[in-house]
Amino acid sequence: MSDLPPVLGQEDLARVLADVPYPDDWVWAAARRRQAELLKPPGSLGRLEDIGCWVAGVQAANPPHPFRRPRLLLVAGDHGIARAGVSAYPPAVTAAVVRAVLDGGAVARVLADHAGVGVRVLDLAVDDDLGDPEAARWKVRRGSGRIDVEDALTLEEASAAFRAGMAVVDEEVDAGADLLVLGEMGIGSTTPAAALVGVLTGADAAAVIGRGTGIDDRTWMRKCAAIRDAMRRGRPVQGDPVALLARIGGADLAATAGILLQAAVRRTPVLLDGVVSCACALLVHAQAPNASKWWLASTRSPEPAAKQALEWMALEPLLDLGLRLGEGTGGLLALPLVQAAAATLEGTALLRDLVPEVEVEQPDVPTPAAASEPVTVEAPPVEDAPAPPPVREAREL
Repeated sequence: MSDLPPVLGQEDLARVLADVPYPDDWVWAAARRRQAELLKPPGSLGRLEDIGCWVAGVQAANPPHPFRRPRLLLVAGDHGIARAGVSAYPPAVTAAVVRAVLDGGAVARVLADHAGVGVRVLDLAVDDDLGDPEAARWKVRRGSGRIDVEDALTLEEASAAFRAGMAVVDEEVDAGADLLVLGEMGIGSTTPAAALVGVLTGADAAAVIGRGTGIDDRTWMRKCAAIRDAMRRGRPVQGDPVALLARIGGADLAATAGILLQAAVRRTPVLLDGVVSCACALLVHAQAPNASKWWLASTRSPEPAAKQALEWMALEPLLDLGLRLGEGTGGLLALPLVQAAAATLEGTALLRDLVPEVEVEQPDVPTPAAASEPVTVEAPPVEDAPAPPPVREAREL
């Protein structure tokens, strides 16, 4: 990453995108076979069994283990579009909430402390001085441009924010993080997120706009007009991720995209949260479809843009609780399910050890087109190499 230029062009990103791996089919298949051998009727744990196999695949270990050092990355930034009256709250709320996260009083911090998850706040563009040098270490600017009439960032700023996200992942993974939970904080952030999804999917503005912080009908109309105008400005550069983030995104969104890309490169799983992380995930997926295999969608956001993004990536949320707070709350609430999935696959006794006379029927999974043998499990012969069962294909962007 250190050899990337100050302004990231498509060729520069292509070098990074080429390093995105695919979770190992051999490990997934071994985990699926183990699921069939556990002391329970096959399939009786429902989707928890699929999650356990996903954990095995991203950990390259069968059986897998619960994640030992999950980390919440809360990416914060203000948005110029908030001054256009598209939110139920004023921009000053961003700094207040981020300070509460730092001080321990925000919902995300309460949930993180309850789950034993470390928190790292990244101030990319909060329009305030939070007084925390570590949080402001990667700060690009104070606030962003109003995306319906001007660029959110310069190309240099968007590149710096994208590189910051990548660098933070390297620091966290090098320090032992084995799972990242994405969170965001920024009044007005759902507007650029919806605009990005609209451009990337070709949807109309009215099809991606949501109620955000709980806006009324008049505010909804203003927001719809802002998204429409931002989408019109973003379409000419929709094939260039950094240019698109500079035009209609923001520093926090650019950093989030960098986090998602580099996490996949570093083989580190991520729990997505609400519409902002889903929009950034869609942007990365458009360039590197393999990256989405390293992500789980934690919650079904009420925002239409989040729903569309997840459908395009063929990701099914774990929770459907009507959450719309953001801040990583969905990921923090979904984490115990993921940990339970890994724990049951690791710790449950095998039926053959307790009742040897019962014959276990192994799942019938098709042979993959290509697979590479990991060193952590005993792989079957190449000609019998199994693969995950067919899933709904993500649409190409």
